[in-house]
Amino acid sequence: MTIRTILVDDEKLAIQGLQLRLEAFPDVEIIDTCSNGREAIRKIKTEKPDLVFLDIQMPGFDGFSVVKGVMEIEPPLFVFVTAYEEHAIRAFEANAVNYLMKPVDVDKLADTIERVRQRMADKRSADEAEKLKNVLSEVAPDAVDSLPEQEDTTNRYEKLINVKDRGQIFRVDVDSIEHIEAAGDYMCIYTGDNSLILRETMKDLERRLDPRMFQRVHRSTIVNLDQVRQVKPHTNGECFLVLESGAQVKVSRSYRDVVARFVH
Repeated sequence: MTIRTILVDDEKLAIQGLQLRLEAFPDVEIIDTCSNGREAIRKIKTEKPDLVFLDIQMPGFDGFSVVKGVMEIEPPLFVFVTAYEEHAIRAFEANAVNYLMKPVDVDKLADTIERVRQRMADKRSADEAEKLKNVLSEVAPDAVDSLPEQEDTTNRYEKLINVKDRGQIFRVDVDSIEHIEAAGDYMCIYTGDNSLILRETMKDLERRLDPRMFQRVHRSTIVNLDQVRQVKPHTNGECFLVLESGAQVKVSRSYRDVVARFVH
């Protein structure tokens, strides 16, 4: 799978530096470069790249203006590149794949390309399923009408969650989350070595998480089942789950069925 890529930056040296770093990724094909926002909008519309590395600070049309300028077509994936940390929040709000600081760190670039590959693979799977359904609707419409509605489990659940906390944005890998506790309209998200506050209701957050991995074990607690290492019985039919970090989470009697899967 080739990742057709356009680089956009008003600094020639910045483009050259990024080109050199991207040579380490044989599936990344740089099809064009642009030195300003207006040129970028034209090239994106005509070339239809998979990925655009986009500088934010450019004279005239800045990076965010470029994103707005291509919303009438199916936009590519964007990675924002800038020398200024202050633009991070707006970059993530624009649904960027990632946000890279200049000079671009090689390890962070590798992580970004991996995220792009995953996004493209997910989209391709969904597109192929839709194409198949369209073909069936033409050659065997009765078969399509009888097909049960299926959930798109590939794209439905989050793999990364953006958390605004203490004036910063944190990219949290869903797999790293041990458990989540509710505090009104706020969620306390615990990973093995950190805790973050997310303004969201538990009901809405549950919709974003794969139920095969994340289960409610208490009225105000969700646990990542992959992080459970031990079940400790308690009184009155309750018990505690011991997680990878050593943290213990109580399971109320109402959710005892969740524990049953650990004691086959």
